[in-house]
Amino acid sequence: MTLKVSCPTCKKEVLWQAQSQHRPFCSKRCQLIDVGDWADENHKISQPIQGAVDLNEEMLDALEDQFLQHNKFFVEPE
Repeated sequence: MTLKVSCPTCKKEVLWQAQSQHRPFCSKRCQLIDVGDWADENHKISQPIQGAVDLNEEMLDALEDQFLQHNKFFVEPE
């Protein structure tokens, strides 16, 4: 079964498959219109800007530990 989606720009139906080069858009034209809208700031990710958080030494240590746990290639060999 092939998924069908609506083009975000013109709402034309698009088949979601490898042959659809511009998916989810129906054409290069609709894709470029969307890029232009982002460049003109007509589209925005709507999440409120969070205020700055003052980090203390304990918070930084916890962040560093968490980062090192998930990125083992940064750990010196023993």
